[in-house]
Amino acid sequence: MAVAAVLRCVERLLAAIFFVLMAGAAMAQGVLPVPALDARVIDQTGTLDAAARQSLDAKLAAFEQKKGSQIVVLMVPTTQPEDIASYANRVAATWKIGRKEVGDGVLVIVAKDDRKMRIEVARTLEGAVPDLTAARIIDEQMKPRFRENDFAGG
Repeated sequence: MAVAAVLRCVERLLAAIFFVLMAGAAMAQGVLPVPALDARVIDQTGTLDAAARQSLDAKLAAFEQKKGSQIVVLMVPTTQPEDIASYANRVAATWKIGRKEVGDGVLVIVAKDDRKMRIEVARTLEGAVPDLTAARIIDEQMKPRFRENDFAGG
């Protein structure tokens, strides 16, 4: 009985060591740097051509002029070693999208190689764009267009 207990302790210890080593490896890789916010559409994947970026930028600028809220699109190959939610939160916190006095920004992140998308909404807009609405936009608008390789449309 004592040998079984010792073996269980050794198993737990080895599992803990393995976990720490894996976490350390992820940390050693480092997280993606937050890119400079220099446009409404930032495509680090090279997916969108210049015309598509300009068209999307013009639509986002017109929306911002009409409604005041700012929307920024960021396309990255991957967010690894972070999950997309953590990366989106870090980018949004760094960029502080939207009007300073209102805090009404929206960040749309596409991690193309991970096949992940996220809409990060500033606190002020959480009532207007709740998680359910953001998920519906991703599922009903973005994903179908992405499947057709229409990334600008998505």
